[in-house]
Amino acid sequence: MVNKKEKFRELAEKRVNNALKTIQLIGNLSNTNNYDYDTEDVSKIFKALKEEIQIAESRFKTTKKK
Repeated sequence: MVNKKEKFRELAEKRVNNALKTIQLIGNLSNTNNYDYDTEDVSKIFKALKEEIQIAESRFKTTKKK
């Protein structure tokens, strides 16, 4: 039987790896041979990512630790 800590580590590893891969794919959008964008587009992307990171981090900070 898997305990809560093991399950957390297992899921965290998978989800963080998936998030990193997806962020790398976002970085591929910088290729101007394939895409056209301006600084406003780039700002929107990184603003949204930063906001979600802050929300996720705050959820961990407000969760009671045992």
